[in-house]
Amino acid sequence: MVARVAVGRAPVLREVRAAEPLAAALSAPLTARAPWLTAVLNDGAARPLQGRPAAVVVDGAPGAPPRAAGFLHLRRRGPVTAVTLLGQGGAPLPGGRPPARLPARDAEAAGLLADGVLLLLDSLHGPWSLRLSGLPLGDPTARALAARLPTAVLANERSTRLLDALDRVGPVERSRGGHLLERWLPALLAAAPDRRARGLLRATARLHAATGHLEVAVAADGDRLRAGLLTLLDGDDRWPWWGIAHDGGLGSEMGAPVSTLSVPLRRWPR
Repeated sequence: MVARVAVGRAPVLREVRAAEPLAAALSAPLTARAPWLTAVLNDGAARPLQGRPAAVVVDGAPGAPPRAAGFLHLRRRGPVTAVTLLGQGGAPLPGGRPPARLPARDAEAAGLLADGVLLLLDSLHGPWSLRLSGLPLGDPTARALAARLPTAVLANERSTRLLDALDRVGPVERSRGGHLLERWLPALLAAAPDRRARGLLRATARLHAATGHLEVAVAADGDRLRAGLLTLLDGDDRWPWWGIAHDGGLGSEMGAPVSTLSVPLRRWPR
């Protein structure tokens, strides 16, 4: 069996949706699931010069979800193609745990997925670099890729988790509804680093609020936001994501380790 490669928004979007049952079965985080990646793809459609999405897929049985899938972003920078995971750029990701995945049902599927990524890299014109960050420690596809790429480096670092301490500021209003989000979203977006980050934050926040996967918490004096926080919800799991605090109310602590696979510049033309 050989992995398939698809490039371009429309085919990658189809693969993202087809792989959602696999991601759900493997308990992938919301930041590596179909709604989030769809928002990233929609944003990329409006920015054609920002690169191209690609999907590497190991098919399952006919009519069944794939056995493995990897969603990547290819961006040309001069003669070099930088290859990253789809969704690593743009909207700030929540911290404290690995936000990315290369989902594979078993070790064999992870090996086939790694072979497919190599197939994609070999198809690129000119030199390329690879950086897949935000993965869990011991990710089987990352290990398989590292074994196949002699110059690959696997590095681990501790993440930082955002802490919800808004109750220390004063009365806090919390809601999963869209009304509170729309009222305070402009103020929450004010701290975003750039226009694209604000756009992706807005899109992903609204999308997850519509599906019941977002809580908005604010402490305010009238129309003045003292502190606010967006928290991703997955069942009983709460994952503080994005906040702003003028009078305190947000803290941080060390989170779980995350892993990065990187390969420096490869295959300069003669």
